[in-house]
Amino acid sequence: MFDYTFHWRSAFLALPEMLGGALVTLEIAVLSMLLGTAIAIGLALGQQSGSRPVRAVAMAWVSIARNTPALFQVYILYFGLGAFGLHMGSWTALLAGITFNNAGYLAETFRGGLNAVPHTQLRAARSLGMGAFQAYRLVVIPQLLRVVFYPLTNQMVWALLMTSLGVVVGMTSDLTGVTQALNVKTFRTFEYFALAAALYFVLAKLIVLGARLMAWRLFRY
Repeated sequence: MFDYTFHWRSAFLALPEMLGGALVTLEIAVLSMLLGTAIAIGLALGQQSGSRPVRAVAMAWVSIARNTPALFQVYILYFGLGAFGLHMGSWTALLAGITFNNAGYLAETFRGGLNAVPHTQLRAARSLGMGAFQAYRLVVIPQLLRVVFYPLTNQMVWALLMTSLGVVVGMTSDLTGVTQALNVKTFRTFEYFALAAALYFVLAKLIVLGARLMAWRLFRY
C-alpha cells in the first residue's frame, strides 16, 4: 500500500541553496564549452593536417572521447592520474573530463561544418586579395557557424547534464552535489531530486531558448 507522505516544504526552503548549486553547474558547463570549442577547432584542423603525427593525435583524441563513457573519462582524471602523482580537485577533474568529451564530439561537428563549406568560397576570397586569416574570418567562419550552430546548442545542453557526474568524484558545490548532501541530511530523496530535475530541465530549456533567439538575430538573412 502506498503510504509515503510528501514533504515539499523542506525542499522549497532549500531552493536558494540549490539555485547556488545550479549556478556552479552552469559555470562548469559554459567553461567546458568554451574550452572544448577552442580545442575542437584545433582537432578538426588537425584531422585535415598534412602532418601524420598531428593527424594521428587528433584522430585518437576524437576516437577516445566518442567511444568511451564520459564517467570513465572523469574517473581517470580524478582517480587514475593519482597513480602517476598527478592530483586534481573534483571541480578541475569534472571540468577537464567534460571539456575532453566536448572537444571530441565538437571536433567532428566542426570537421563536418568545414566540409560543408565549398572550397571554392575560400579560393574566391583569396583571389580577391584576402589573406588566409581574413578569408576564414569573413567568408568561411560565418558559413561554418550557420552549419554548426544547432549542434553546438545540443552539445551545450549535454555538457550541462554531464556536470551531474561530479557527484561520483566528491563534487559538492554543483546542483547534483548540493542535492545529494540535502538528501543525506533529510532522506527526502524524491522531493529533492524531483526539484533538482526540474531545475536541470529549466536550465536546458533556457539554453535552447537563448540559442533560438541568437539564431534569429544572426541568421535572419
